Amino acid sequence: MAEDTQEVPQLGLEAVIGFNGHVFSGLKVHPDKEHLIYPLGCTVIIKSLRSGKQTLLHGHTNNVSCISVSKSGRYIASGQVTFMGFKADVIIWDYEKKEIYARLLLHKAKVEDLSFSPNDKYLVSLGGQDDASIVVWNIESKEAICGSPASAQSAGHCLALEYTNLSDEIFVSAGNGTLRVWELDLLNRKIRPTECQTGQLKRIVKCLEIPNDDNYFYCGTTSGDILKVNLKTRLLSSCGPVKQKFSKGVNTLKVLKTGDILVGSGDGMLTLCSGANFKTIKSVQLEGGVTSVTLRGDGHQFYVGTEAAQMYSLSYTDFKPELTATNHNSAVKDVAFPFGTSELFATCSHNDIRVWHSESSKELLRITVPNITCHALGFMRDGRSIFSAWNDGKIRVFTPESGKLKLIIHNAHSMAVTTIAATNDCKRIVSGGGEGQVRVWEIFQDSYRLIETMKEHKATVNCIKIKSNDKECVTASSDGACIIWDLVRFVRNQMVLSNTLFSVVCYHPEEYQIITSGTDRKIGYWEVYDGSAIRELEGSLSGSINGMHISEDGKYFVTGGDDKLLKLWLYSDGEVTHVGIGHSGSITNVRICPNSRYIVSTSADGAILRWRYPQTA
Repeated sequence: MAEDTQEVPQLGLEAVIGFNGHVFSGLKVHPDKEHLIYPLGCTVIIKSLRSGKQTLLHGHTNNVSCISVSKSGRYIASGQVTFMGFKADVIIWDYEKKEIYARLLLHKAKVEDLSFSPNDKYLVSLGGQDDASIVVWNIESKEAICGSPASAQSAGHCLALEYTNLSDEIFVSAGNGTLRVWELDLLNRKIRPTECQTGQLKRIVKCLEIPNDDNYFYCGTTSGDILKVNLKTRLLSSCGPVKQKFSKGVNTLKVLKTGDILVGSGDGMLTLCSGANFKTIKSVQLEGGVTSVTLRGDGHQFYVGTEAAQMYSLSYTDFKPELTATNHNSAVKDVAFPFGTSELFATCSHNDIRVWHSESSKELLRITVPNITCHALGFMRDGRSIFSAWNDGKIRVFTPESGKLKLIIHNAHSMAVTTIAATNDCKRIVSGGGEGQVRVWEIFQDSYRLIETMKEHKATVNCIKIKSNDKECVTASSDGACIIWDLVRFVRNQMVLSNTLFSVVCYHPEEYQIITSGTDRKIGYWEVYDGSAIRELEGSLSGSINGMHISEDGKYFVTGGDDKLLKLWLYSDGEVTHVGIGHSGSITNVRICPNSRYIVSTSADGAILRWRYPQTA
């Protein structure tokens, strides 16, 4: 079997919905003013502001933790997190060629921050808390010039770096009780720090901003004030605002040409304040703590990224936020298409269900239920409602146009409702719970009735599929059993046992076979009639398979799981025909759209990817 992904044709990736809003200063406008650059998992995305077209840079082995773009725009640098004891990569990308220019390896566990020197000569990198060192790299030779501990023994760890605008030899670092100006001594291959004097002030600095003339620099602190420090004398010039501090700390700063400062704070406020006395000129409330502010050109327009994975565009004059992109900010649990159409699809996650327009990747509807997680969802065949399973033990039914709550089944299961499916006549819902029960509900206009509880599974029910005639269903459970139930007499027809935690099961469209997969990485084919095993495939080399779906014609099926690879299989031959490489987190679910135009896959890092369905298929 062709398991080596190099030999198999790759699936074409059409669009990525996702943005990691937890990376500080992770959103950048390229100097060409036409592209946005931002991280998602271990991918760096370059998105055209005009066409929305995306280019994905793959090279990191774990989540990207910081991004920097050189002044000329020739290079992008990105650093990553890794595991304790392992080296964390810094990658310099060639912007024109969209490929790796250099891979720099010295830091351990995490790269905290990066900054390019003004003339693209050097890149300075800062290691995370476990590494705590600063390294200066020569971009041309791709080698380290020198390194040094980031802060004095007595001080806490360093959190931010910034190169000055006029000199390739001077940069600033700051963090917990440390604020230093560094000078590069190229001849002796050393960097020499000077401590900045802040007197009695003890602050944790999260971000730095140096205006173009290099006279002063600004530090945003966790206490919600801003320090202004003279770069020549290394002395504190002022600290403000005195009365109204920025709530939940200053996460990001940008100085405009006018001398005013844009401040993004942890409570989601974006504030324009005066550079002289830090007095607020205007402010706006956004969703989620502000983590990035980036200027487009001279600063009349700017983009803002927040922890809630939202991207906004604002202009200096009217200061009205326009939502340009929105994404899930935690693991996406399920994805569903309405019957017979691929124009839109729904996904669910912690706090919400979202409906997306497939082609444009725009969010059409958001149904929010705070502080609880939606495990599974689906559209009724008549298109009149969205049914969903939640971890508070409730089943909720919403209208697809307005997102209004139509029906709620309280205590549907004693533990979380983990999976759900609806019959084709739209009259019944079958749900599975964390306690292992399978329940059948009759649904009326605004009420419901529990018809039957089937109690054979001993652990969480992970997947339910209903036969087209509504008389039978199959359930997959973590107890190592798949049970085929009679939905007329509510008894077990057949049982399939295997040494695995079953995560997903599918009926072949002709309904004489089922395929299963789970934690043992195997894909099993089984006879519905007598539950006998037909064949077993090696589905993945590492990690369980979490999602699986069969095409309408039954010729192909897709799988995805912890190995982060999306695989398209020939059903009859059991061979991989195409592989999709692009996910940064474990794939949680996959769906082939009703007219087989594309495949949608979701992952644990909140990303939704849309793939072109191969024409050969």
